[in-house]
Amino acid sequence: MSRLSSGASADPLQRNTAPARFTIGRNRRGRWIVADRDGLVGGLFINEAAALHFAAAECNHNPAEIYRAADGIVTELSVFDATEPRLH
Repeated sequence: MSRLSSGASADPLQRNTAPARFTIGRNRRGRWIVADRDGLVGGLFINEAAALHFAAAECNHNPAEIYRAADGIVTELSVFDATEPRLH
């Protein structure tokens, strides 16, 4: 007998279609970044562990909200991509 009482699929390969809140990856310069899908928070980090720590803390340690970009995929934050500095 199934443990699911609803009509939901129990396929373990089926993924949530909602995008993760945070994407962790490297930018063109090789720096680790965290990008929020809504552009509200994020930043540059010294290493992957620091980026993961930040993202986990921001989403209450919910792993479904964190996406690690594959090696070789360039991830950018628009605020850091400007050719002219916009620091205030």
